[in-house]
Amino acid sequence: MQRIKFDLAELRAFVVTAEKASFRLAAEALFLSPPALSRRVERLELALGARLLERTTRHVALTEVGKEFLHEARAALAGLDQAVQRVGDQLQLRRGRVTIACIPSIASHLLPQVLRAFASAQPDVQVHVIDENARQVVDCVLRGEADFGVSFTGSQEPALRFEALTRERYVLAMAHGHPWAAREEVAWAELAGQRLVSVSHQSGNRLLLDQVMAQLPEQPLAWYECNHVAGAVALVEAGLGLAVIPQLALRQRHPEVRSVPLVAPEVWRTLGLLQRRDRVLGPSAQALRQCLLAVGFSAAPGSPS
Repeated sequence: MQRIKFDLAELRAFVVTAEKASFRLAAEALFLSPPALSRRVERLELALGARLLERTTRHVALTEVGKEFLHEARAALAGLDQAVQRVGDQLQLRRGRVTIACIPSIASHLLPQVLRAFASAQPDVQVHVIDENARQVVDCVLRGEADFGVSFTGSQEPALRFEALTRERYVLAMAHGHPWAAREEVAWAELAGQRLVSVSHQSGNRLLLDQVMAQLPEQPLAWYECNHVAGAVALVEAGLGLAVIPQLALRQRHPEVRSVPLVAPEVWRTLGLLQRRDRVLGPSAQALRQCLLAVGFSAAPGSPS
């Protein structure tokens, strides 16, 4: 591995100059003279062996290499700032910060009660919630933007540890007055010819459901499509169609929507904790993780894995 031959001051000099698009403005922001700032950027370019900035008498512009390096440099500085803050929090007993990435159904239906309990036990800890689709949750954990994540995908990622916590079943959601609302179960094959509300291909649920529907004699057709399950449930509540959704998405908030178990086959998904194998959680993140295990999944639908 090539050793880093530049220092933090040179990296900051480049980032500020790129953002200001001016050596003069960047020098003022960093309390340096323009020549001193220019020398720092030049030393960084020399260490990298590539020109990062195109300079004219009036303007500074990023080269193509500079554009790519700026993204990485910002991430490196942000990561370093977070690391310094976390060390300071632990050593000086100041307030900490935890970032958790999770799918929207977890954020909406389980996380509030978990955070209520966590806030009671750890009132000085800030929590940042990244509620995104399953793929983005995995990416956030892989990039180190989240201390840990909660999702139903990621078990195949070699860099991640996937700790299975609970299972939830896929059910058929329908308006309370739908003719099927009183049924005990519905077979997948019966969905042919029905108006369905589906999640888009951006959702991790879509891949799983498409695999099931591909085995049916006649595949159902989606009349409406939403990026997230919450949007699909809202359309179901309006009486626009039926939706196949995970059971957790219907907890408490949708009294006008009825869910009926789907059979032939039964389809379940496993929810689990995602954490990078090379990452050791700090005290605050570990405390939130334990609170999630104790409060959240004890009340989750489904059966333990």
